[in-house]
Amino acid sequence: MQNAPIGIFDSGLGGLTVAKAIADLLPHEQLFYYGDTLHLPYGEKSEMHIKNYSETIVEYLIDQKVKLIVIACNSASSAASSYLRAKYHKQVEIRGVIRPLLKEVAKKQYANIGLIGTQATVQSGLYETILKEYTTSTSINSLATPLLVPMIEEGFNQNKISQEVIKEYLQQFSDIEAILLACTHYPLIKDAVSNFFEHKIEVMDNANYMALDVKNYLKEKNILANSKSEHDQFMVSDYTKTFAKSASMFFGKEINVTEHNIFV
Repeated sequence: MQNAPIGIFDSGLGGLTVAKAIADLLPHEQLFYYGDTLHLPYGEKSEMHIKNYSETIVEYLIDQKVKLIVIACNSASSAASSYLRAKYHKQVEIRGVIRPLLKEVAKKQYANIGLIGTQATVQSGLYETILKEYTTSTSINSLATPLLVPMIEEGFNQNKISQEVIKEYLQQFSDIEAILLACTHYPLIKDAVSNFFEHKIEVMDNANYMALDVKNYLKEKNILANSKSEHDQFMVSDYTKTFAKSASMFFGKEINVTEHNIFV
């Protein structure tokens, strides 16, 4: 159990930012990553479809004997995390990316914060609901930003086009003390968001807080790996050369991605 892999899944690329944060913080842990590129983006799917896709992936990861499953996707965390934890709690611990970030937000005691994310995440209202469990003194102004994910995946996250798109979205916020990047793609535009606000507000994303949550859980259960026995594995439901190229950008180094369609 101690040297079993950590299962991580997402609708595609974005979860690799979470995987990278976990790998950086816990270099002895083996990662088993699954990206459902066949059905991306989850942010535009119905809650029912997201639950069905997520359930199939969780069962596959359980078959791989993982010791923990991380839902490295805001849309899937919003739509399916409670359902998945209830169904599989006897088999494996499942953690979503939302709570670790919001626990940190509550500690900072902000009065007003902004949030950008996919349509599914924003419509779910889950960030607002969960935050109220930790504090009632912080209000969230949420904005769906559907153009950002395809823009980032196409590599247009550091040019004039991206700057104009980001500006168009972010200028809708006023009087906020921090902004949450409620999509695991968005760490790649974190600097651009900070630049827009002239570095006067805090820009917070899920990845590092999720990695800390994973470390704390494994430590609490005494199942931290003491050495890396196997290579990390990165699988997708639909392989494309574009994905392989972009995956290395998201993970921060060259990785080997293989196709395995578990939905057939």
